[in-house]
Order: sequence, then structure tokens, then C-alpha cells
Amino acid sequence: MVFTAGSVLRGDDAAGPMLAKMLQDDPVAGWEVVDGGQTPEDDLYYIREVAPARVLFVDAAQMGVEVGAIRKISVGDVADRFLFTTHSLPVTFLLNRMAEYCSDITFLGVQVRSTEFFDPLSPEVASAVETIAQCVREGGNFDRFESMA
Repeated sequence: MVFTAGSVLRGDDAAGPMLAKMLQDDPVAGWEVVDGGQTPEDDLYYIREVAPARVLFVDAAQMGVEVGAIRKISVGDVADRFLFTTHSLPVTFLLNRMAEYCSDITFLGVQVRSTEFFDPLSPEVASAVETIAQCVREGGNFDRFESMA
């Protein structure tokens, strides 16, 4: 399952919804797509019901790296580094709950430039989303992405 979060109204925070739309418009066999939007925690019931073998969670993040950089993020990274997200509940809550239903979760964060209302999606973030979509199309080997240092 590809599970995304973000707001299409907040600049680079649209990374997740953009990925969801790309994969819904051009489906990849074996991957279901769920766009959690601004309240991804509302979709936890569905994830629990489906209990997918594997989840790729994608969200925009403020990680202190170059705009458009993609990083694998752990629950510890989120808690220890106080990574910025725009959601109503902490991402740690979401990841910990998903881990109750799925043992193989990869969280990819995409470094934002801006998450101000009505800002456009930056070209760097758009390119990063394309890269993630291509990775899913090629079988989903997310080891190619760096972990947070």
C-alpha cells in the first residue's frame, strides 16, 4: 500500500497527494493507493482492516536538507529531531499505530521549500515525487534512498 499525507493548498506539502494522484491515474499492479490528505489518521481504520503486508508512507517534511531530498525516516528520527509536519496528530502516533497492523513500513520524507497556503509546488519536490513513483513502478526497492543521518 502507498499511503500519503499532505495538503494540495500548501505548496510543497502537496508532495503526498501528488504521488497518490500519479499512482491512481497510472496504477501499479500490487500497490493500492490511499491518500490520507491533511488527516491521514482518519484512514488508520482502513489500514487496520486491510492489514497490508507492506506500507510506503510518503509525506513532506522539514528535515534540514536540500529542497526535494528524499530520506527514509524512522519513528525515532521524527521524535528525536522534531521533524515538521502539517498534520493534526504527530506523525509518531500515525507510524506507531500503523506498526500494529503492518510489520514492513517505509516512511519517505520529501524536504520542502515552502508550505505556505497557495504557494506552488516547487520543481525540486515535483521531481522527487516522480522519483518515488518510478521506484514504486520498478518494484518498490526503497533501500536506494538515504536514511536520516
